[in-house]
Amino acid sequence: MFETEGNSLVFRDEKETVRIEPWGKNSFRVRSTYLGDICPGPGALIEPEVVEVSVQQSTECVEIKNGRLIARAVLRKPWDGSYPQIEFLTEEGQILLQELSFANAQRRRARQFDAQPGGSFHLRATFLSDPSEKIYGMGQYQQEIMNLKGCNLDLEQRNTQVSVPFYISTLGYGFLWNNPAIGMVHFGTNTTEWEAHSTKQLDYWITAGNTPAEIEQQYADATGHVPMMPEWGMGFWQCKLRYWNQEQVLNIAREYQQRGIPLDVLVVDYFHWKKCGDWRFDPEYFPDPGAMVRELHEMGIETMVSFWPQVSWQSENYEEMRDQGLLIRNHSGVDVQSIFHGNNVLADPMNPRTRQYVWNKCRENYTSKGIRAFWLDESEPGYTNYGFDNMSSYAGPLLEVSNEYPKEYARIFYEGLKADGQDDIINLIRCAWAGSQKYATLVWSGDIFSSYVDFRRQICAGIQIGLAGIPWWTTDIGGFFGGDPTDESFRKLFVRWFQFGTFCPVMRLHGRREPYVDLFNKAGELIEGTGADNEIWSYGDEVYDICRKYIDIRESMRPYLRRIMQEAHETGAPVIRALFFEFPEDEKAYDRADEYMFGPDLLVAPVCYENSYEREVYLPKGTLWKLLSTGEVFEGGREYLVKAPLEVIPVFTRGADLACGFTI
Repeated sequence: MFETEGNSLVFRDEKETVRIEPWGKNSFRVRSTYLGDICPGPGALIEPEVVEVSVQQSTECVEIKNGRLIARAVLRKPWDGSYPQIEFLTEEGQILLQELSFANAQRRRARQFDAQPGGSFHLRATFLSDPSEKIYGMGQYQQEIMNLKGCNLDLEQRNTQVSVPFYISTLGYGFLWNNPAIGMVHFGTNTTEWEAHSTKQLDYWITAGNTPAEIEQQYADATGHVPMMPEWGMGFWQCKLRYWNQEQVLNIAREYQQRGIPLDVLVVDYFHWKKCGDWRFDPEYFPDPGAMVRELHEMGIETMVSFWPQVSWQSENYEEMRDQGLLIRNHSGVDVQSIFHGNNVLADPMNPRTRQYVWNKCRENYTSKGIRAFWLDESEPGYTNYGFDNMSSYAGPLLEVSNEYPKEYARIFYEGLKADGQDDIINLIRCAWAGSQKYATLVWSGDIFSSYVDFRRQICAGIQIGLAGIPWWTTDIGGFFGGDPTDESFRKLFVRWFQFGTFCPVMRLHGRREPYVDLFNKAGELIEGTGADNEIWSYGDEVYDICRKYIDIRESMRPYLRRIMQEAHETGAPVIRALFFEFPEDEKAYDRADEYMFGPDLLVAPVCYENSYEREVYLPKGTLWKLLSTGEVFEGGREYLVKAPLEVIPVFTRGADLACGFTI
């Protein structure tokens, strides 16, 4: 039977221990172990405030009520002992989520632990599925699918894929799989099944809310709130693969200054170092980085530098880090986890001594030069071979903990900058996990291709990752791989992507443009090369004029941007929002994968098909909408065909009389 421990319920038998614990407003955390005691971690949840609960218990059933959410455990009696089946329901009696029943001869367990060598388990957690339910969130997967019902999703981090295992259901609840193990989730029509390939315990969190906004706020309360976006992050960012010397960086900044184009951030990309893991400027190409940063600051431009966790065997820091146990280690074979520019191993941010070591190097070689913004690349991290079963970290085998890597990686820089007295922090990073947002994580969508298909996928990705609790998100304007600035068809794609980037949480231009040029150092050695020019004047006069217009629009939106960034900070609300986030009563608002709300008041409908100069736009019901390019007013609840010449992205204000401060 269940026992009460504090305000929690605990079930024990000879094999399993189950704990159901209130964890924040209208929320419960459920943990279960097999042949052992409940352990406190790992996970994304932070300690909650104590809440009042009520418990009702009978011979075969126990209920614990926290606000509007009830957890009910029914004690089943299979042939080999008692087994609690857990379900969650509202105070009105509506079932939100229910574990698989044991009440038949198949003897299937909802919480199935299959023993593995070494004391870990292969875990499957199975819930009954409501076929009418729609599911949203889960991070960033490269697909044009909004409703994830019916999808199979890998729970692992890869370049362009971000696994943040939190979703919102149209039934009125949010669910976090609070386990960083490599695994999968199957959102079937008969069951929903979560799978961890290797773990010590089951751990999940569930919350109930009347609206998506309420669910999102409770999730932010449980895992941490994103900070307030710094003022210097809200404008235009310039980047390319790659500015490879100091004079080139300064010349680009001076050109923007001379043209009178506002520029918030200029990014110095990877291999400004000699060897991965040196974590300092190569003096052959950056002889005086302190002077470079000072000049950029005088122009009002923040300098961001790339950082990789890879450590080359030839790095000046490799032997020390190896000997101090600060690296990811292979269980067998040679310790090589990446072969990009030679043999590399990976720093282990899950080790607190690694975090301190890395930050000391950054303080010595970067922040002492005036740099206070970091681009945390390769943050999955970028393994050459994703052999999770052959690697371990300080926190345990990667099969058990790998998905937490990007969160702990971002933590190095957030806590380091905080400790050094900086409050306005942004970590641009390629991956994230649940809770990453509290470390000032700005996710970008990775090394995507320069195509209309990839462009469309980013719109859906931006919506889903916001619903998964990561409000700060961006994408490489124009895509990363490919794209010739002299090619007319790519120029049109670039314009459409630039317009979309204007209405993203961060407006950032990046890419590996063609043709790519090889570079050699003074010793004649081949080093990382550079792509073609990628500044807004690199695409011809027509494109330049359009881009300049949208940078000015971005500047004019600063008061609105401050407002929606403050809302993200305080409530956890996404910046890019699914239409249903603002209009939960409108059934037609739930499946739009190519339009979104930018904050509460702007509806954005990117043009994302080649040679298209008009598009269908659905306007949610319950309000009037004004098209900013023409001033026309439309009634909500209908779909319209809207003109969109190359220089125009359809943007609507919510309400005919709303003054937004700019026109399209």
